[in-house]
Order: sequence, then C-alpha cells, then structure tokens
Amino acid sequence: MSDAAHKTSRDRAMNVVRGYADHDGVAVREALDGLDSGGLLEMYAILNGLVRSTISILELTGRPFRLDDLVRQADEVATVAPPHYEFAVAEATRAWARGDRSAMRAVSCQDVTGAVHITAVGVAVLGTALWGRAGFLDVLAEFHEAAVALVEEWSSGT
Repeated sequence: MSDAAHKTSRDRAMNVVRGYADHDGVAVREALDGLDSGGLLEMYAILNGLVRSTISILELTGRPFRLDDLVRQADEVATVAPPHYEFAVAEATRAWARGDRSAMRAVSCQDVTGAVHITAVGVAVLGTALWGRAGFLDVLAEFHEAAVALVEEWSSGT
C-alpha cells in the first residue's frame, strides 16, 4: 500500500495548502490523488474550518490588506492548480472580493474537488497575507502537530 493511502484527510488538507503556498503543482496533485468523494468532503470540511479561522484572525488583528492584492495573489497561487480549476479559483476569488457570496458559492459548489482547490488557495493566500510565507508554513505545521496530538489523546481515551 502506498504512503498516500495512509494519509488522513487532515494530512491531505495540510499538504494541498502547503503545495499552493510553495507553488508546487506536484504536491497539490498528490494531495488529492486517489481520494474518494467521502475523503474529498472531509478535506473540504477541514479547509473550510481553516479558511474561516484565518479570516477571523485576520479581522481580529486588524491587519490591513487590499482586496486587489489578495485577488492578484490568488491568481498567482492558482497557476499550479489543474487548468480548469485555476479559472474556478479566479472566479470565486473575484466574487468574494466584490462581496458576492452567492456567486462565490455557485462557483465553489459546482464540484467538491473545485471547492477544495478554491478553499485551499484561499487559505494559502490569506495565511500568507497574515503571517508571511515562512510564518504561515510554521502556523500550518503547528496546527498539524496539535491536531495529531488531539486525535491521539482522543484515541487513547484520556
């Protein structure tokens, strides 16, 4: 059995975001390889939690950002997505920037894989805007370690 078969949805979610943050199309593709619809839904749920948390932290810090800069960064980051999802990311990002939530949802709800790409790019762009690239990658690593420790704690019944 391959190493990819042993990865959890949480591992894969971290890997796809890291792949986008690193502009690594191979890592992005490998993070989604072999996932069934249930795994994609789990991955999307994890990414959705991450994007919501990142937006909340960005709002709480009051850190200034320009929407046009975020759109430009999303376009840049999405270049490593499969071509048909690169366009979906661009559409969803522009809808978000102009406050058109219904259009954003329409684009991201077309298929779960597209929603995963759109959300992962969003996490990477917002996280980088908040912490810088190196800081964001550190935050992802800390989150992953904390999540693994929590799962181990729950599994052991303590």
